[in-house]
Amino acid sequence: MLKIVAAVLALSSYGFLPSVASAAEMGCNAPMDQWQKPDALQTKLESQGWKIKQIKTEDGCYEVYALDENGKRVETLFDPATLEAVNKKDED
Repeated sequence: MLKIVAAVLALSSYGFLPSVASAAEMGCNAPMDQWQKPDALQTKLESQGWKIKQIKTEDGCYEVYALDENGKRVETLFDPATLEAVNKKDED
């Protein structure tokens, strides 16, 4: 067991394992009085060809489940104040 823990620590220190970043570290730390409405984000994304499945709030960000302009399933976090993407994760 100790060998496994040592191996995981060694790999993570060399950047072989993905790091876990909080929403605040990704840029979602705007006060709620500065947030734009989810409808504004949906309108913006739909104008870019996205098909929105769901928008929810997660750790201070808007989390969008959608098909992007290429028809690829994505899960993306957006800053609720600027409506800019702070990460994009392909679902396929």
